[in-house]
Order: sequence, then structure tokens, then C-alpha cells
Amino acid sequence: MPSPDLRLGVDVGGTNTDAVVLDAEDRLLAKAKMPTTPDVTRGIEAALAGVVERVDRARITHAMFGTTHATNAVLERRGLRRVGVLRLGGPATQAIRPLFGWPADLREAVSAGERIVHGGIEFDGRELSPLDAEAVARFAGEVAGRADAIAIASVFAPVSDEHERKELGDVPISLSSQIGSLGLLERENATVLNASLIDVARGVTSAIAGALERNGLRPVTFFAQNDGTLMDLEFAIRFPVLTIGSGPANSIRGAAYLTGRTDAIVVDVGGTSTDVGVLARGFPRESSFGVEIGGIRTNFRMPDLVTIALGGGTIVTEDALGPESVGYRILEEALVFGGSTPTLTDAGVAARRFALGDRSAIDHHDPLLAAAIARSDATLADAIDRVKTSREAVTLVAVGGGAPLVPEDLAGTSEVLRPDHSDVANAIGAAIASVSGEVDRVFHPGAGGREAAVAEASSEAIERAVSAGAAREGVEVVEIEEVPLAYLTDPAVRIRVKAGGPLDWG
Repeated sequence: MPSPDLRLGVDVGGTNTDAVVLDAEDRLLAKAKMPTTPDVTRGIEAALAGVVERVDRARITHAMFGTTHATNAVLERRGLRRVGVLRLGGPATQAIRPLFGWPADLREAVSAGERIVHGGIEFDGRELSPLDAEAVARFAGEVAGRADAIAIASVFAPVSDEHERKELGDVPISLSSQIGSLGLLERENATVLNASLIDVARGVTSAIAGALERNGLRPVTFFAQNDGTLMDLEFAIRFPVLTIGSGPANSIRGAAYLTGRTDAIVVDVGGTSTDVGVLARGFPRESSFGVEIGGIRTNFRMPDLVTIALGGGTIVTEDALGPESVGYRILEEALVFGGSTPTLTDAGVAARRFALGDRSAIDHHDPLLAAAIARSDATLADAIDRVKTSREAVTLVAVGGGAPLVPEDLAGTSEVLRPDHSDVANAIGAAIASVSGEVDRVFHPGAGGREAAVAEASSEAIERAVSAGAAREGVEVVEIEEVPLAYLTDPAVRIRVKAGGPLDWG
């Protein structure tokens, strides 16, 4: 009797939900691509049903999910918790209040009250001002009846989290030292978002558990996070904000697996949009700037992406190419499928990049569709140019259901790779992902010097990877970045360390 040794990978996109099953040698045994449904969960169930019927479901021991639930909740202002926002930074940070710059509707949906109290840490670890513990307790009491969670952000928390580690009763607490890096306002925003998404995370895990059970599956479940690695169920519920951006990261990791390349530009063409990212040393290149989510700036780790409103369902008109899309209704709306809406898929069929549907349905639209495919090529070339770091031509990997829209000869590229199974690269990326932990802190090298600081950061990153679900014996440091901080009276260096390793299958 075969031993349990199969993994299930699922990625939920705006247009399609993809699922794959891989064996212990990472061989693809089954795949399915189903339209994403308005409630998302039914699309997941359909995708699961599409793959588990082709394998011995009793052999599936692990399931990895990349979902859009958290992203959609923020964009749609739906299912978010009310959060009490506490900044430890008075009196130095009074000039800009918490949640400054947030869209009014998002702030109204999330904020249960905001307060700045004395506290915070200087860059060298000294107190900015003594923590006003009584003011912290008063704030917790004031918001107790209306806040479902509390987000705490302290000045220079990445240097020391001493002021953030306070007990405030049974209410869930998100600490900025565990989520973002340097930059108080952006780190505070990310922490508030994380606290607001706890119910979304719990709802997603419950829905996925139900979908798995209805398909006769009881695997250990992991979630993809936005650096192309995995986290276990408990970690995902504590840090749901880390699932935002997991889809493009999965695609980039899947592209690396399918091609064997460790460095390339990856273009993931979906039904609604296209993500252009960079594969660097086998992982998605992370953005070095703050990322805007739902209209607010954050600074937690995210893939360095250029996203354009270009996909198979993009609507074509005389004057424009998108950004409107028929999305998951493409099988009903596109001309080649008997619909009445010219789409970029129709343009791809006209240009003989696709062989789909009824080609005769587009005969009277040739000029419109020819102009659309030319605009699409120019838009793709521009997006690729924006993520490149040099003028040299680069290898391009095209993945996603709309990958045939990418032309063979594209400005700025040396070759275009189209690996087998590229249409489910995102689900494959989730299934083969490792588990990581990351530290991004300011250190003040003491007697031990640089080596001791790097060793401390590395040890902490390894522990975070193990906490997220990695097997301790397989974890290793995969990236170290050091940035000396200039113009300071005491020597200081910002050290970022990433550690990664295989899943703990036990």
C-alpha cells in the first residue's frame, strides 16, 4: 500500500483558482484550474474536487494555500476588526496622528480609537521617554467595549520591543516589532492592518478546513506568505497581513521550479491583471520601499512587483485597453466563447497566440483586436523595463493562464521561456515552498563586533523559521544584508537576515 506522501497546492486568484498535487519527488500528478467564485470558497472546493479525484486522496498529508481573502477584505472594507491603535512615542511624535492619510472609509471601518502616550526607544536602545504604563492601561480600558484588537507601535521597536511587550487583558494584540521594519508610520499602518484581519484569517482557515473535509481530506495545512515561503496555521492566524501578496510570490517560486532558473524576470498573466516580478537567487526580490495596500502605506516585506491592468479578460475598446475586465466571466463574455465583449483573449486568438473557442466570431473585429495586441505588447515591455536594474537583456519566464499573450520577441528580453504547466505555476509555487523567518533590526555592535550582531540576527531568524513550521535541522541562513547607519554618535548597523528550510513533516 502506498505511503502518505502527496502535497496539495492551491492558489486563489481574481479570475481562477488553481490546484495541483505533487509527490515526494515534486512530480506533478494532477492539476485543475477553476473559475474563482464571488464567495471564493466555492471556487476552492471546485478546484480541490478537480484534482483529488485523480489521486489517492488518503496519500495527501499536507496542503498549502495562497489566498486573496486578506487582500480583498482590505480593498472591500469587509470583515475587518475594530482596532484600538496605541502609539508609544510621546511627546516626540505628536505632529502626525495615528492612521494619518488613511482613506476615510477604511479608517471608519477599522479604528476603535487612537492614542499617543509617552514611551518609545531611541536608535541606540535608550528610552526616548519613560513608558507611561498608566496611560497605556487607561487606553485599554477606554476601548475595551468597542475594540476587538489592539495594535501597538513603538518608536524604534525593531531596535528594542521592550515597551511593546505589555499585557492588556484577553484582547488580541499585534506588535509592530513582529511585523514591520524601520519607519514608524508605515510599520504602525501594517500593524493595524494585521490586527484588523484576525477575523478574516480565522474565517478563511475555517472555510478551507470545511472544503478539505468535504473532499475527504485531513492534511496539515499551511499558508503561503508574501516572500514565497510558508507559515503554519497558527502563525497565519497571528499574522494574516503576511498573506497579502502571496499570489505573485507563489508564481515567481513556481517559475523557478518549472524552469530551474534562479535569476530571471517573471511575468504572471492572469485573467484580470499581470504581475511582473524578479526572481533573485530562487526567491522573489523584495521591495525596498513601502508598499501601498488599500490606499495606505506599509513597510512589511512584499515582492517587488509592477502590476498592470492587463489580463485575458481585459476589455478592449476603440479608445482603451482596460482597466475593466470581465474577470471570471470570460467563458461567457469573450467573443470567441459566444459572448459580446471584445477581450484581450480575443486579441490573442486573432494574433494566433491562442487557439481557443470559435475563431470565426472575431472576423469582423480584426483592426480593433490588432491594435489591442500591439498596445498590450508595449505595456508589457514598459513594465519589464521598470523592474530591471540594468539595460542588459534578461531572461523572461511567462506563466499564468494568459501566458500566451506574451510575445516571443519582447523588447528588453534575451529569451522567453514557457515551461510546461506554466498555467498553474502559482499553485506549484505554493506546493513546493519552504518555510522562512526574517529579522530586520538595528544593532549596536559591542565587544563582539559585527560577527556577534550577525550571529544574533541569524539565530533569531532561524527561530522564527522554526516557529513558522520549518524543520529545525534543515533551516539555514539564505540571505544577509547589512546597512551601516551614518551620521550617528554611536556606531549602528541595520541587519536583515532571512533563514529558510523545508517543512517539518512530523
